Amino acid sequence: MDAETKITLRLPADLHQWLASQAKSARRSLNSEIIYRLEGERAADKADSKSP
Repeated sequence: MDAETKITLRLPADLHQWLASQAKSARRSLNSEIIYRLEGERAADKADSKSP
């Protein structure tokens, strides 16, 4: 497993509520939901940078 870094993250209340709802629907923790979404964006960014 990769090394982990702990951070404090401030979110607008409505974004937090939406993420928590999405996490619950996907049966993930809020932390796992945020990581899932960030990793998805990172993969998409890598794919975009490889396109001509």
